[in-house]
Amino acid sequence: MNLENITHQTIEIVREAGAFIKHEAAKFDRSLTEYKAANNLVSYVDKETEKLLVTGLRHILPEAGFITEEGTAGEESNPDELYWIIDPLDGTANFIHSLPVYCVSVGLVKNKIPIAGVIYHLGTEELFYGWQGGGAWTVSLRYMLGGLPLDSAFLQGATRLKVSAATTLSDSLLATGFPYYKFEKQDRYLKVLETLMQSCHGLRRMGAAAIDLAYVAAGRFEAFYEYNLNSWDMAAGALLILEAGGQITDFSGGQDWLFGGDVIAGCAAQTELLEVIKHHWE
Repeated sequence: MNLENITHQTIEIVREAGAFIKHEAAKFDRSLTEYKAANNLVSYVDKETEKLLVTGLRHILPEAGFITEEGTAGEESNPDELYWIIDPLDGTANFIHSLPVYCVSVGLVKNKIPIAGVIYHLGTEELFYGWQGGGAWTVSLRYMLGGLPLDSAFLQGATRLKVSAATTLSDSLLATGFPYYKFEKQDRYLKVLETLMQSCHGLRRMGAAAIDLAYVAAGRFEAFYEYNLNSWDMAAGALLILEAGGQITDFSGGQDWLFGGDVIAGCAAQTELLEVIKHHWE
């Protein structure tokens, strides 16, 4: 597979999906919000965006399967094969409340290892993308005309991503997410939060894990941690962090993060963060 070409084709499909979301955001009626569970929101925008992505991505790699948040692609794929992992609208609650911190996230995974990823942050018009062995990159689409393709000359102006050079928590700005279900671990989470509040530059909660991960890859956050996550929250962002020189583990320090539900990702300061989390979590 030519992962660079696949990534560039994916970018075009993600841009189309983003254009649909922006169009719907201008007229969205909050009364159309649905609930998959308590505090777990979804809208027709999530579902229709996912359908658009699935249709486009099937043309790129007909042999690839799908794991999608809204289940519009049908039966999920075998994790030991080649498949797309899609979050059509990461940050749905933000979108519904007109808070411009949400994105489209698409990752390509083979044998449980992310090999390409694209994240489009609609609020800032930033595109984050990368592929295995090809690095992680960002480019602003703010001044691009909507219907024009991203040619190679435009992408040559992209900035290569690199994780922060910080090595300690005391020099770190961290990102996390607040639990909105499975509250039985809430006390442990709050203990971690209490410790980190006293030992780093600060903590931020953006409300879109894919954006958090992209910002770690860009060196804006030193690290990100969260539990109760799904593979579609992490697949694309994890690829970016790994290609930007970062490291990723689950809360125990192992590698079961893509499907295990919890993740710690970041620069060298991630090692110290892992020790804090392990102390309280276990």
